[in-house]
Amino acid sequence: MIAKQISLLLNISETQVRSVIKLLDEGATIPFIARYRKELTGSLDEVAIGNIHRENEKLKELLKRKASILATIQEQGKLTDELRDKIEQCFNSTELEDLYLPFKPKRRTKAQIAIERGLEPLAKIIMSQSDRDVRTVAGRYLTNNVHTEDDAIAGAQDIIAEWINESSAARGSIRRLFANNAFIISKLAKGKSKEEAQNFKDYFDYSAPLKRIRSHTLLAIRRGEREGFLKVEISIDTNEALNALDRIFIKNNTEAADIVSLAVEDSYKRLLKPSIETEFDNLSREKADKEAIAMFAENLRQLLLAPPLGQKRVLAIDPGFRTGCKVVILDAQGNLLHNDTIYPHPPINKMTEATRKISTLTEIYKVEAIAIGNGTAGRQTEDFIKKIRFANDIQVFVVNESGASIYSASKIARDEFPDYDVTVRGSVSLGRRLMDPLAELVKIDPKSIGVGQYQHDVNQKELREALDRVVSSCVNLVGVNVNTASKYLLTYISGIGATLAQNIVDYRAKNGAFASRKELLKVPKMGVKSFEQCAGFMRVENSDNPLDNSAVHPESYHIVSLMAKDLGIALKDMVGDKDIRQKIELKKYVTDTVGMPTLLDIVSELEKPTRDPRTSISLFEFDQNVHSIDDLKVGMRLPGIVTNITKFGAFVDIGVHHSGLVHISQLTDRFISDPTEVVKLNQQVMATVIEVDTQRKRIALSLRQM
Repeated sequence: MIAKQISLLLNISETQVRSVIKLLDEGATIPFIARYRKELTGSLDEVAIGNIHRENEKLKELLKRKASILATIQEQGKLTDELRDKIEQCFNSTELEDLYLPFKPKRRTKAQIAIERGLEPLAKIIMSQSDRDVRTVAGRYLTNNVHTEDDAIAGAQDIIAEWINESSAARGSIRRLFANNAFIISKLAKGKSKEEAQNFKDYFDYSAPLKRIRSHTLLAIRRGEREGFLKVEISIDTNEALNALDRIFIKNNTEAADIVSLAVEDSYKRLLKPSIETEFDNLSREKADKEAIAMFAENLRQLLLAPPLGQKRVLAIDPGFRTGCKVVILDAQGNLLHNDTIYPHPPINKMTEATRKISTLTEIYKVEAIAIGNGTAGRQTEDFIKKIRFANDIQVFVVNESGASIYSASKIARDEFPDYDVTVRGSVSLGRRLMDPLAELVKIDPKSIGVGQYQHDVNQKELREALDRVVSSCVNLVGVNVNTASKYLLTYISGIGATLAQNIVDYRAKNGAFASRKELLKVPKMGVKSFEQCAGFMRVENSDNPLDNSAVHPESYHIVSLMAKDLGIALKDMVGDKDIRQKIELKKYVTDTVGMPTLLDIVSELEKPTRDPRTSISLFEFDQNVHSIDDLKVGMRLPGIVTNITKFGAFVDIGVHHSGLVHISQLTDRFISDPTEVVKLNQQVMATVIEVDTQRKRIALSLRQM
């Protein structure tokens, strides 16, 4: 039943869904399934498999909720066969709660009080709208607690109002009106001045159709509401709502019908509207959260998969004025060899000494590249470094330092460098970020690395889960060198958790480098299942088996050995052969468990066994005549780098310490609904300055042809 529902929802065949659920239940991870079980899933990618996983978990929770609801109604003795069938056939959580609402334990409502006073039979008579002399009928229900006919009718009306609120038909009708016609309205909150709420001035008198509001606008409005500056309401036309309810409940023009009509109005204003408004408030928040999280996740993916410099000796500089520039030297594996401080800028101005020191360090340690943080004094430090004449050709890169300070003060950094202060740790992070952005950025909370949109306003649990999925996906896509990867990087490998990652590092420290993938089985708590899940993503350089340094899974080694035997060549000669695909008749190796998708992956990997899916790094230079916002003039065309992408546009660093905004309307000459259609994170662009606000430090840019 679950597989069928997911199949209908996601438009994926039921067979594929069943296979994915079975693999997940057996302990397989999403990256492993996507990479090594293509025959079973029909080559579904990580996104599709992840969607199946999430819907499966949701439906499991829904089934638990159904069981609880059925048990509760059964205990009340009110569970009919018809109601049971309705609940069992319901797979919509909102509709399920509507079915349960009449039976849900309630606080002591006005309707409950009226029922206790014996007025439920009167309410049923009025609701039927068949008796024309309502007051006479009401007189039969007078008691010590019900003194007049008006009291009796009022109590019956309260009961009817609650029935209307609990009616699936009524809730469905109002829900449809909200879905199609609701407006979100925000105003300046009472008691707040326009000056103190200035950040939300665009929403002091704002109204928009709820179904069309952009996610970033909704999140901004809700932030204003949460901070007490805005009053927000979601509403529909009251008359339209009452007319819709009257069509359901009003049967004629009798006095009883008039009373039901009053109950309809009371029910809508007091019960139905607040309930459905809250529901749509939550739905709109969820939708906005989902879009913001998706945007953040995509930004994070692009950032993690930024081009790496690779294993080169790096000099990294964390720039500063008064406190100087912190300098570190890293070897090709990212190990700290030396640290120092130079003062090439005001107020100390020891430029000659700083030049001599940098020149000496680059020669002694045979530095191949220099990384410079893009924060305070970044441009000035870049200018200083580029004026030095080095003996060798040294590449100079400006590195985004967002999150470096977070890392430097973290427990991870203290564990890595217990004998050094935060300034040294921060510089090391910059250098390592240039060498391998993925390996370094996994150590930092994704919310602190400078990408995203309202990430602190969205559902934090869902955000954390989404970002963890992205990090895991990226790490497994690239793979790791088991002999150099940190425990933080290993944690994200398929089948490896924090404990096993630490055990791998401890084993490596005690026994030396791993000689083969098979040696991983000697790591404490590395069982057969864990090895199956992680092995294909682990790389072992210099192993006797060349496949250990490839993405070919150990379970497929025998296939490659058979191919080599059939070709009459050694296994090592199979690896790196560009013509390998033409030499092998793949159909010969198809079996009941190994299909063409796996075979194609194998030969592709044999062609380029150590290929990195990330692109190659390229040098970039800001305009040398522009260093601060004061240097900007409207009409300037400047080189820049895309540093963040949101639903409303992209932010571009043009080297003035304040990123400029390219509104979505200025990204291209054609209409687009999503900035990612035309720009990517870290993309190098040419931007035109169209507005400069030096007081608020705001820069508007355009990528359109001028």
